[in-house]
Amino acid sequence: MIPKPLHALNEALAFLLELVAFGVMCWWGFGTGSGLTVHLLLGIGTPALAMVLWGLIAAPRARFKVPLPGVLLLKAAVFGGAALCLYGVGHPALAVVFAVVALVNTTVATADRDALMHERRA
Repeated sequence: MIPKPLHALNEALAFLLELVAFGVMCWWGFGTGSGLTVHLLLGIGTPALAMVLWGLIAAPRARFKVPLPGVLLLKAAVFGGAALCLYGVGHPALAVVFAVVALVNTTVATADRDALMHERRA
């Protein structure tokens, strides 16, 4: 288990990564395709779908309790999708940085929560 200040910092980073992911999806959507209708559908629909799924499955107070592999799969899809969106808007280096930071953050958060659950059982 990581110290409380680092835990809080990692959780804050996780929230920031989520917001960035949704924002990048919006940016990509409004710049992709041609025509106002396509821009609106992708620019609003893509992040909205990601937000709804995140809220239902991956949020701390998610409506559905999904086993950890399902939650991690959704996080990989959202963060991976955001990295692809960054690449799509012409920022391949930022896409790699975002993907690595999201991967490390999720790994640390998962290991920390797992350690906390084992500690509470003992």
